[in-house]
Amino acid sequence: MAGGWSRVARRIRVPLGFAFVVVFMWLARPRVGSLALSLLLVVPGLWLRGYAAGYVKKNAEVTVTGPYAYTRNPLYLGSMLIAFGFALAARSLWIAMALAVLFAVIYIPVIRSEEEFLRSKFADYEAYAARVPRLLPRFRPAAAADDEAGGEFSSALYRKHREYNALIGAAAIYAALVLKIFLWR
Repeated sequence: MAGGWSRVARRIRVPLGFAFVVVFMWLARPRVGSLALSLLLVVPGLWLRGYAAGYVKKNAEVTVTGPYAYTRNPLYLGSMLIAFGFALAARSLWIAMALAVLFAVIYIPVIRSEEEFLRSKFADYEAYAARVPRLLPRFRPAAAADDEAGGEFSSALYRKHREYNALIGAAAIYAALVLKIFLWR
């Protein structure tokens, strides 16, 4: 059953995110101060997602450098920072609680499923997983094994993965929250 749910979770996570934005905007009670405070989570989250996208070569190799030397899932960690930053902007405990439940129900099975795939495809994944935590990052980068290739940030990979869409989406949400502050008082 877990395998079945992880397949469903992978398919619904993006559409569910768009549906959640509607609920988010309805429940949000932003203020200028909460928007400013939210930047403390949203900006690092956007940076982390963009930085990670410039390293990852999906389904081609186990990425072990850049942010992947600190956490195996920097893209998901970045998404969580962004999401909880927007919960802070919205000043809604309901939104924060709903996000926590959604991340647990959707992303835990997705991460486990992706790890199963990586273990089956790449012999070196197990050693990497033993050195690098799943989500909460290390304070220092894990040392790469001798046979693991190094890597540098690639703006071409960033563009290929279209990570700029996260920045565009965040800007659109901030614009909607600003409109909500000033037009729907």
